[in-house]
Amino acid sequence: MIAPAVRPATRPQSAPGSNPPGPRDHISFSSITTYQQCPLKYFFKYVAGLPEETVSASFVFGRSIHRAVEFHFCELLAGNAPPDLDTLLAEFQAGWDEQPAAAIVYPKTDTRDSLGQLADRMLTAFRDSDLARPTGRILGVEEELRGQLLPGVPDLVARLDLLVESAEDIIITDFKTSRSAWTDDKAAGSAEQLLLYREIVHTLLPGRSIRLEFAVMTKTKEVTLSRHAVTPNAAKTLRTRRVVQRVWDAIDAGHFYPVPSPMNCPTCPYRVPCRHWSG
Repeated sequence: MIAPAVRPATRPQSAPGSNPPGPRDHISFSSITTYQQCPLKYFFKYVAGLPEETVSASFVFGRSIHRAVEFHFCELLAGNAPPDLDTLLAEFQAGWDEQPAAAIVYPKTDTRDSLGQLADRMLTAFRDSDLARPTGRILGVEEELRGQLLPGVPDLVARLDLLVESAEDIIITDFKTSRSAWTDDKAAGSAEQLLLYREIVHTLLPGRSIRLEFAVMTKTKEVTLSRHAVTPNAAKTLRTRRVVQRVWDAIDAGHFYPVPSPMNCPTCPYRVPCRHWSG
């Protein structure tokens, strides 16, 4: 490990809108984006700690693919041979089975069988690609790091999918599953998370050149895999820091309210408590 183990975050149990939450000792990029999506969803998940009543099949699928890819790199990190396809599919299945079947919500276009077939195609394409054979020494897989990036804001906890050391660089790779191929503009527009992760790694490994990239696997009939480099940008990094600061200020002040959305509300796991929220 590069950094000490992450301490558990506190999770106060107050009613929305009553009192601001107690102090948290860490935040994550996903918690920041959850607040940006819907502050009340942030409250239910990170403050009240309510269980998720439902989960989208797309989320379970992406998490299970990540589990299989993680297992592949863990085997390489341990000095073992790359696992075969059946082993990776077993890891995918184990990830899927962690979620109660009754809680999984499928869109009209997907079924459990069709997603299993898609996983077979994606993991086959992954094993056959250069993404499965990183050049350099693997330093970490699903590595948890943390660091304070802003005064008055809790530590940011980062989970790095893959951390590799080459002769020239430290390479941070973030794996994504997507319904369509990414463009470089799409990667640049999604760079905030990696820019913040770079800041943490830089404090732990000062003086090292750090390279950022997305590895994208498409959920299509003909699976494609691609790499997209993210160029560090001082102005964008500063802007991202300021966004995190503003979001944390709102969280710390207890500003929780719903943001109705025809895109997000139908699959939100907190629809029932949201309907009962009176403000």
